[in-house]
Order: sequence, then C-alpha cells, then structure tokens
Amino acid sequence: MSDSETTEYPVIWLQTAACTGCLVSLLNSVSPTARNVLVDEILPGKHINMRFNPTVMAGAGEPAILTMEQTAEQKAEGYLLIIDGSVPTADGGIYGTVGEDGGRPVPMMDRVASLATNALAVIAIGTCSSYGGIPAGAPNATGCVGVRDFLNAKGITTPVVNVPGCPPHPDWFVGTVASILLFGPPGPEDLDEVGRPKAFFGALIHDNCPRRAYFDVGKFAEKPGDPGCLLKIGCKGYVTYADCPTRQWNGGTNWCIECGGGCIGCVEPEFPDVVAPLYEVIGEGVIPALRADPQTGKLTVSRWEK
Repeated sequence: MSDSETTEYPVIWLQTAACTGCLVSLLNSVSPTARNVLVDEILPGKHINMRFNPTVMAGAGEPAILTMEQTAEQKAEGYLLIIDGSVPTADGGIYGTVGEDGGRPVPMMDRVASLATNALAVIAIGTCSSYGGIPAGAPNATGCVGVRDFLNAKGITTPVVNVPGCPPHPDWFVGTVASILLFGPPGPEDLDEVGRPKAFFGALIHDNCPRRAYFDVGKFAEKPGDPGCLLKIGCKGYVTYADCPTRQWNGGTNWCIECGGGCIGCVEPEFPDVVAPLYEVIGEGVIPALRADPQTGKLTVSRWEK
C-alpha cells in the first residue's frame, strides 16, 4: 500500500495528575510492541502519529508545546486526545500546569478543555484519568476529577472512552485505539455504565477466577499463601469487571490472583477509597452483596450495594 493510501491520525498524549505508570505499561506491550503501535501501521492503511508525549518525545519546552497547539488547530476533529491522569480543579487549577501562555503557566484543566473540544475522541487512559483515581482520594485537596466528569461539567461533548486500570493492560489501550480507527468513537451500546469498553470490562473477575471453586464451597484463605478463595484477605475480584483472568499480564505470564496477591479493584470508579484497605474485606456501609441461599447454601454476589 502506498503512502498516499495511508490515513494518518495525529495523537496528543497529555499527562496530567498521574505517576506515568500507565505509559510505562503501554511501553511494555508485547504483541504488538510499543514500536509497532507508534511507528508502524496499527491497522492496514491506518497509522497513528504521536505528535506530543512529554515522556517519550525528543522535543521539549516551547517548541514541543507549539507542536501540540498547532496539531489541535490544524487537525481539528481529526486527532485523538489521550489523557493520562486526573484533572486538578481546585483553586483555579494551580496544582498542575502544562506549558506557558504569555509567560504565565497554563493549568492542566485548561489544556484538557481546549484540546478535548476539537478532538475526534478522548481516551482516558488509567483509573486516574477515568475516575480520579489516587490523586482524587480523600481528602482530595487539589480537587482532582476524572476526565469525563470534568468535560461534562464544562459542557464539552467530545466522546470519551474510559480505559481504567492502575495501570491498564496495554491490550486494553491498543484495542481501544484500533476500534476507534476501524469504526469511529464507540456508541453507548459499546460501553458499560461507567464508560468502559464492554469488550475488555464486560465480565466479572469473580466469574472467571481460577479460585472460584474454593468460593463455591466456602473455603477461604486466612492469610497470604493459603489455599482457598482470597476474599477474606481483601481480594476485590467479586466486585471488579475486567478480563484479567483470561488475558493475563506480561505477555500472558501471570496476573494478580493467580500469583496469590488478590485483586485490588483498580479498574473500578471506587478505587482507591472504597476498596481500601487493600488487604481487608470491604467494610459495612458500602459492601458487596454476599449471600447464602437458605435452601442450598450456595454463595452469590452482586455489584456494589450501599
């Protein structure tokens, strides 16, 4: 296929209140590799062009900021905006800035608003970007919020896809980008009630857990390393929706529950406040519905119950 037949999609990767772990996860992608995603055609005839990413780009300072701004102006409604991190809103957004305008720092929240307005779609990568995450944990002095909530409050209607995780699996990100390039921004039928692609976040971890048989017979681990369901030592897999059990991590090598660590519920909007402490069962007040059938004794669970 000739260059003239290749459609290029500029990408602006904006890092806000986060730890860079989401980008590190992407860079560790096994198949396709990060190089395949950033340099090669991610799909036949479709190529992404990373115009701005503070961590991996060679440029810095004013020229880099200018490239970001020019991309938003010249490629209006034709570029993807990826936001990695929550949005600080308290005190006019002074707790996080990106570049300057006329010698004055530009708050992250202003960058998010201006760049999202003209984007083809916004991908909120990671739980911080999707729902606020750790920066929005109590007492949240910086007023951090998730991207979709921030844009809704501003009346900005650009489609937002949440790809949560602390960090997210690289496949979730690559698959979401590929889907947008193939079919355009996903519709409501493609996303769950908290804005995640059903393709990756449609199943309860509990339903596919390799320790599910222990749960069904009521055998629970009392401490790390014990055989049994990990619910009593803090596993949140019974209220967490993700395909970790079937996809696994590090090229399909392992994942949290299989290595005995338990699920921490990192893809859920309630992370981290509600699921903490991580090694304790969620307490009274906001608990999973965990019941035993009076006839059979079989245990069942449902999503968050308040």
